[in-house]
Amino acid sequence: MSLLAASSAPTPLYAIYQQHWGFSPVTVTVVFGIYALAVLLSLLVFGKISDHVGRRPVLLVALLGQALAMVVFAEAGGVNSLLAGRVLQGISTGAAVGALGAGMLDIDARRGGFLNSLAPTLGTAGGAMVSGVLVQYLPAPTRLVYLVLLGVFALQALAVLAMGETVSRERGALASMAPELKLPRTARPAVAIAAPVMFAVWTLTGLYAALGPAIIRTLVHSDSVVWGGLPLFALATSAGLAVPLLRGTATRRVMFTGIWSLIVGVLITLASVASNGGPLAVTTFFVGAAISGFGFGAGFQGGIRLVVPLVEPHERAGVLSLLYVVCYVGLGIPAVIGGFLVVHGGGLVPTAREYGGAVVLLALVALAGLLRSGHGVEHTAVVRSSDFPARSELASEPAPAAQTAQR
Repeated sequence: MSLLAASSAPTPLYAIYQQHWGFSPVTVTVVFGIYALAVLLSLLVFGKISDHVGRRPVLLVALLGQALAMVVFAEAGGVNSLLAGRVLQGISTGAAVGALGAGMLDIDARRGGFLNSLAPTLGTAGGAMVSGVLVQYLPAPTRLVYLVLLGVFALQALAVLAMGETVSRERGALASMAPELKLPRTARPAVAIAAPVMFAVWTLTGLYAALGPAIIRTLVHSDSVVWGGLPLFALATSAGLAVPLLRGTATRRVMFTGIWSLIVGVLITLASVASNGGPLAVTTFFVGAAISGFGFGAGFQGGIRLVVPLVEPHERAGVLSLLYVVCYVGLGIPAVIGGFLVVHGGGLVPTAREYGGAVVLLALVALAGLLRSGHGVEHTAVVRSSDFPARSELASEPAPAAQTAQR
């Protein structure tokens, strides 16, 4: 939660940075996108290392990296400092997410699977909203939120020191750092289904994180940084709500729910953006954000629930990291393209329409893939409060794969 909160904390501050340093919307999306790129590269290099050296050492180094990033942000004097902070932040987040997700599953498979879906959305929502309030109403607007997060990371590092290790060390740590997209055979059909859905929902997050603050300020005709954080807060809060509400629903139905909610929510958002502002447009915008966010939460947790039960404990960090690679490609690249189009294309509103249309198209592609997979790969997840994610099977796989899924 704290890692994702830190990643969304700068979102309300971009307008202030623009006023102080005079950069364009393209720069905003580059600062946003370079974080996604750093996470992506870190996942490829460090995503599997905790399976070999243990979860605790990876988490300690990642928390130290986050703390250093907070210092860089707090002392930032220009765009280069922002870029440096985002790179540090991305590398440490990428190293941590696989170890964190796998560690929670090591401790408790049912609760770990649930929290793997819930924690990122709660962190994203909390970071954007709390940052906006601190910036708007408390002193030192460009420093305070980072200093608070610095204290959080310091306390968490002490807690990790006191935590027990959840896996035994294995040889091959250096070899695991060679970038490689390797999947256990038992998980490949499930990843082929989950990846398009997860890519689409994280592309949506890029829309709200990169362009959402500018869009809502245009609709409400206000420069308040609290408004700037509200779109991402609404999206992520609704996504978090989807996790417990759909917890007992079959996995494929969860993914269908996610796709359709994503499509409907984006279309409602685009309708609000096309208006001239006013209370109705603002209300419609947040309704669309909430419905889209529900689709994000459903699609993200559906992808995790589809894949994770099919891999062994020593494969968890690598597979989770691969899923996050898909997510962060969807998060970063479209957002940078959107920023370029705002400046060199038709402006904010046309770019928002084009970006939203692309998200809907991606969702339709994911829907087609999910429907097509139903003829060849039938995945049924029985989710109860006592056994998630133990029961999961791929009917088209041979008996050994089914046995692996049961384990």
